Amino acid sequence: MITRRLPLSLLLAVGVMASAAGGALAAETQVAVAANFTEPAKEIAAAFKAKTGDSATLSFGASGQFYAQMSHGAPFEVFLSADAERPQAAERDGLGVPGTRFTYAVGRLVLYSKTPGLADGGAAVLKAGKFAKLSIADPAAAPYGTAAVQTLQKLGLYEALRPKIVTGSSIAQAYQFVDSGAAELGFVALSQVINAPGGSRWTVPAADHAPIEQQAILMKTGQDSSAAKAFLAFLKGPQAVAIIRKYGYEVR
Repeated sequence: MITRRLPLSLLLAVGVMASAAGGALAAETQVAVAANFTEPAKEIAAAFKAKTGDSATLSFGASGQFYAQMSHGAPFEVFLSADAERPQAAERDGLGVPGTRFTYAVGRLVLYSKTPGLADGGAAVLKAGKFAKLSIADPAAAPYGTAAVQTLQKLGLYEALRPKIVTGSSIAQAYQFVDSGAAELGFVALSQVINAPGGSRWTVPAADHAPIEQQAILMKTGQDSSAAKAFLAFLKGPQAVAIIRKYGYEVR
């Protein structure tokens, strides 16, 4: 029996192919993320990839818009909503996997201005009305917009300030209106401004609006995805929870 030695170049090629095959074991999942959760989601996705090798591809927008897209077949495997209502609807309507829904964060609403001191007065500033524009997210699509309207109604100011309101399609656009100077004041998520230098802000009392309970759910499109399930498990773990709290959210 004659034993032939493989050339070194062939051995190296086999090694490269084996390495590539090992890398192919890493999986990817498509995640729809409420706009208020943009920065923590980016950090969590990076930590998830570092720990597991799997990737979470993130898309950001208004929760209502995402739900409408998924109702029409958008292939998101994981849904991180800004409310509990849409994940509950996903479960009820057969779009989400039963038993996978949970609260990953509780958000806080903030009145924000780039002008130092302007928002510090909170309700008093709103009552004085000495500003031209107040930005909020679309309450039909974004839970933070709903909370902003509820706050104004609680203060008895909604009708009086209605002509001054500019509405963003998401909480991200509501923030952009303030950041660009298109609006002097805006109701935004605490997570968006917690690390912003300067400016002024007033954290709206939690009692002034319904709790912003943000829930996640595994969609039926991701029920066979190991990466989707692993991402949701990671979201519940201590590393992700620490990131979530760092951005001003409560974790229950």
